Amino acid sequence: MGKHFGELARVRHVITYSLSPFEQRAVPNMFSHGLPNVMRRFRSQVLKVVPPFAIAYLIYSWGTQEFERLKRKNPADYEHDQ
Repeated sequence: MGKHFGELARVRHVITYSLSPFEQRAVPNMFSHGLPNVMRRFRSQVLKVVPPFAIAYLIYSWGTQEFERLKRKNPADYEHDQ
């Protein structure tokens, strides 16, 4: 009764490559090559990423403090009220 799901269409000119799971190494040289590579990449990008975030944080914290300051009432405006 019809074709199965994997056989619905015939795909031509598609080449697939695979490696046997027994020939793969899941985590080769992770500590000897991987961690130094992570540190190298981190150091090369930190000066490009951190300054915009630091500036954004400073602007945000200044804006929050200014909003809280402006939200308060001025006590000098109410000195002569009795």
